[in-house]
Amino acid sequence: MALHSAVSEITARIIERSRPTRSAYLEQLHAASTRAPSADRMGCANLAHAVAGMPLDDRFKVVAQHAPNIGIVTAYNDMLSAHTPLQSYPALIKDEARKLGATAQVAGGVPAMCDGVTQGTSGMELSLFSRDVIAMATAVALSHDMFDAALMLGVCDKIVPGLLIGALQFGHLPTVFVPAGPMPSGLPNKEKAHVREQAAQGLVGREGLLDAELKSYHSPGTCTFYGTANSNQMLLEAMGLHVPGTAFVAPGGALRDELTREAARTVLSIIKSKRFAPIGQVVDERAIVNAMVALLATGGSTNHLIHWVAVAHSAGIVIDWNDFSALSDVVPLLTHVYPNGSADVNQFQAAGGTGLVIRELLDGGFMHEDVLTVREGGIREYTREPALAGASLAWHDAGHSKDETIVRPVANPFSPTGGLKLLQGNLGRSVIKVSAVPDDRHVIEAPARVFDSQEALHAAFNVGELERDVVCVVRWQGPQANGMPELHKLTPPLAVLQGKGFRVALVTDGRMSGASGKVPAAIHVSPEAAAGGPLAKVRDGDVIRVDALCGELQVLVAEAEWAARQVAVMPADLRQRNGIGMGRGLFTGMRRHAMTAEQGALTWM
Repeated sequence: MALHSAVSEITARIIERSRPTRSAYLEQLHAASTRAPSADRMGCANLAHAVAGMPLDDRFKVVAQHAPNIGIVTAYNDMLSAHTPLQSYPALIKDEARKLGATAQVAGGVPAMCDGVTQGTSGMELSLFSRDVIAMATAVALSHDMFDAALMLGVCDKIVPGLLIGALQFGHLPTVFVPAGPMPSGLPNKEKAHVREQAAQGLVGREGLLDAELKSYHSPGTCTFYGTANSNQMLLEAMGLHVPGTAFVAPGGALRDELTREAARTVLSIIKSKRFAPIGQVVDERAIVNAMVALLATGGSTNHLIHWVAVAHSAGIVIDWNDFSALSDVVPLLTHVYPNGSADVNQFQAAGGTGLVIRELLDGGFMHEDVLTVREGGIREYTREPALAGASLAWHDAGHSKDETIVRPVANPFSPTGGLKLLQGNLGRSVIKVSAVPDDRHVIEAPARVFDSQEALHAAFNVGELERDVVCVVRWQGPQANGMPELHKLTPPLAVLQGKGFRVALVTDGRMSGASGKVPAAIHVSPEAAAGGPLAKVRDGDVIRVDALCGELQVLVAEAEWAARQVAVMPADLRQRNGIGMGRGLFTGMRRHAMTAEQGALTWM
């Protein structure tokens, strides 16, 4: 089917807007790609240092045979369940590389923090900026300049965008991303959320809450809800940066091991066939649009309205929230996966998974098919699912949906439009995820209650001060204020209020987790309060209108009064607190230089 006219027009707009920066990026890529092979361009002492730790056979391959050398960048640690399986990957990759006459080295490790561990704590204020730290660590790892290709091992929220941003600084290298897969299904996500709401009301104690959480997060692998980590994997499939169908194959077992080996075979095949498919060419404007479309069609994480702006920027491509909004107006919603439904990603995979979604979007004209991928067969290969045929891999078409309560064809979507909306008005620009919000909650108009921290909101909830229609404004949560932490801990109390029949919404310059859903939340408000944004003018009792139908975010105050109203200053105790403890002082420069959420919250511009 021909490409949808709106997708074509939006892509053309992005291409034209990006022309100067993309051209400069491609010039740098070309200059790097035309150099001599890695071992040939290194000085003797440099080369000796680089191979000194390798086994003698590998050393011989690099020095004498000029064999391709793969740089492995890994986010392995055993603090994160999603990254625990990565421990065994380098050995598999090295073994497979040797079989193919090549070598592989762990070029470096990158930090990887878990938002689930730090949610609601001071450590969460390092979370967003950890993305740029990961990007820099990736650049440090690859800066040894000894590599002919790269493999990126990572899964979770800030890790994949950070690895991708860093890899794009070495855009001349063929690069494949290698995930780990989700943990087995535990306590259903809907039941977990119910227990959390009961705990917020004091109906369940710590023991009961902990029991539910331990049954939800219970083994190695990615969390099973469709949050940022699993959205990452969907987007990488849509961009053609994975071995096809790898995203949601469970960790452990022969299939996962063989897919990891296939990642090494894939990246080496690009070199050996002399096919020009470096990551900087794979990630072009069309690939970025494909990722945006996949995000919208699956009701993915709102965090990617920040992260993919930064990713695109790293490849010289300029996108903004208008592009997301315009695509959301035409891209159908094809999945219901928690928090947008009751199913988890294992059930999504069983119902058809990424292959079915990509096939439907291609056949429906919503994704570009004429794109470069890490596979010679192009993006069509990503409509198929992998399986073992004896000891070898084989792929088959995803077929029809096995469960249309989870994933549907384009001809019968859950909604004719995507799950995200752009909001604009006298409170600034914001985004709202509507795919999980009940239809009767898409418009909320109520008096504001202003909070300077999420702790203050919890305190007000606990003493019953929010038992009414209310728009909770939580400010001083943007990149420049405190690093823009996720405010997912606000979901249970607000959900309780909504469950009691009150009309409730959240307005904040902070983020909400990809796990957030049924409470309407105008998030990422830009400009943020700490930069003098309009949230710094809001007072208790101001009536605020959050309208996801018309795309409005308004405070209903007379224009003259609003213009004359003084802009509040971030309380001194909050500003001081943000620079003390839990490593936050080391991130002072990042907070100072951070750009807006819509500009990707970049700290390195």
